Amino acid sequence: MKDIIKYITIVASLLVMISCDKGESVGPSQINTETPALSELDIWIRNNFIGPYNIDIQYKWNENEVDLNRFLYPPTEENVQPLLEVVQAVWIEPYTQLGGENFIRNIAPRQFTLVGGFNFNQTGTITLGIAEAGTKITLFNVDQLDLSDLTLTRRYFQTIQHEYAHILNQTRPYNPDYGNVNPEDYTAQWFNRSDAEARELGYITAYASSEEAEDFAEMVATMLTTSKTEFDAIVDLIASDDAKAFIRTKEQFVAQYFTDEFGIDIYELQELVNQNTLDIIN
Repeated sequence: MKDIIKYITIVASLLVMISCDKGESVGPSQINTETPALSELDIWIRNNFIGPYNIDIQYKWNENEVDLNRFLYPPTEENVQPLLEVVQAVWIEPYTQLGGENFIRNIAPRQFTLVGGFNFNQTGTITLGIAEAGTKITLFNVDQLDLSDLTLTRRYFQTIQHEYAHILNQTRPYNPDYGNVNPEDYTAQWFNRSDAEARELGYITAYASSEEAEDFAEMVATMLTTSKTEFDAIVDLIASDDAKAFIRTKEQFVAQYFTDEFGIDIYELQELVNQNTLDIIN
């Protein structure tokens, strides 16, 4: 009986195979396997970011790349290249000049995601950018960037300098003694302080008073979005001698970190970034 059942099964299988073989073709694949056409912008990005630095630029809308709980939208395409040209000038070129041809190639986020609008928080603050695991930086507010305004341009690109400082720290940690300078006034409610109030406590910005890692990144970012003269003027305006001393001590930690870990003089880097920013505005 078992042999009969086995024989029937084999015959049935053969009939199915013959039937499928003689049947009509299922037709061409429904999957588009053609190489997508590259726009002039895509080619420019390939030549200036993907090829030399292995950094992908996501400017077309991809809901998997953003927080769907926020009201966000893609950037206007004509705003993408001007933004990226400034990224080159104020971030890539200065680090490459002082750190070497492979500096950004070796230590960099592998993707920039660009968003056209503001990223509002429930606290009333606006997030200009975020870094994720050292591999991705998202920049918001691309469509509102005014490259003719020095203050606004510096404030915007402070985001990149801040997030890149985090990436550098993930690669090579800073001296943990940094967190012992004035830890008593760190607070999760940092947004209730003005920058001026935070400076009187020994933090270069209000956000720097949120916690130690943000403090370090804000020190780096502020130094790299001001000239040395302007940075010194900010510190000199602080009334509290203790607060001044705290910030100057943190400045020394930052300078030593860049020298020891990367062989870069932070003040030379500061001057290069400042001059390149002024060249763009002018």
